[in-house]
Amino acid sequence: MQADDRLIVALDVPNLLDGGNIVDQLGDSVSFYKIGLGMLTGGGLALANELKQRGKRVFLDMKFFDIGATVEKAVAGIAQYDLDFLTVHGDPHVVRAAVAGRGDSATKILAVTILTSLDRSDLDVCLIKDGDIQNLVVERARNAFIAGADGVIASPQEAALIRALPEAAGKLIVTPGVRPAGAALGDQKRVATPAQAIQDGADHIVIGRPIWQATNPRKAALAVINELASA
Repeated sequence: MQADDRLIVALDVPNLLDGGNIVDQLGDSVSFYKIGLGMLTGGGLALANELKQRGKRVFLDMKFFDIGATVEKAVAGIAQYDLDFLTVHGDPHVVRAAVAGRGDSATKILAVTILTSLDRSDLDVCLIKDGDIQNLVVERARNAFIAGADGVIASPQEAALIRALPEAAGKLIVTPGVRPAGAALGDQKRVATPAQAIQDGADHIVIGRPIWQATNPRKAALAVINELASA
C-alpha cells in the first residue's frame, strides 16, 4: 500500500533524533509530516530540511501570533525553507501579514481557528466571546479565507460546516484531533475518526501519538491509510 498524503503524521517529540527515529520506522508508509513548536529548539528546522531532501512533505506548525510587521518578517524567514504548510493564528491581521511575508514562496498559509484541545468552558476562561464553539470556528474560518489564508486548521467536527462556506472553495481544511477508533483521546476534546473527517470535507488529517506510540508505528499508519481509502 502506498503512502497517502492526506495523512500527516505529527512528530510531537522533543528533538530531531526522536523525530528521525519515527520517520525511519514509518519508512515509505508516510509521505507528510508535521513539525511543531515543541521541537523548534530541538532541531526542528534541521529535520524539516532533511525531510524535504528525502522527498517528504513538511507542515511547520508554528502558530505565529504577533503584530503584523513581526509576523511578516517571521514568515519571510520561514519561506526560504520551501516547506509545504505553515500555521499562523486565524486573526485577519495575522493572516494578511503572513501572506505578505510568504511572498512568491509555494508555502501554504493555514489559519488556526480554535484549538482542538479547547471546549466552550476553556473559551470562557480565555474571555472569548459567547456563542456555540462550532459557530465561532466557522466565523473565524470565513474571516481567515477573506484575509487570504490558503486553508484553515479546525477540528473534524467543524469540517463539514467550513466546507459549505462559499469562501472555502479551493481552500484547504486540515484537521487535527483525529483518532482511530479505540485510540485514547489524550488532550483532544473535539475529535472524529480518519474516515469521518475526510467524508466531512477535510483535505488532510493530522495524527501523532496513536501512530508513533504504537507498538508497530508502520502498521498503525497503514491501518489509517486503509481506512482513508474507504472514505
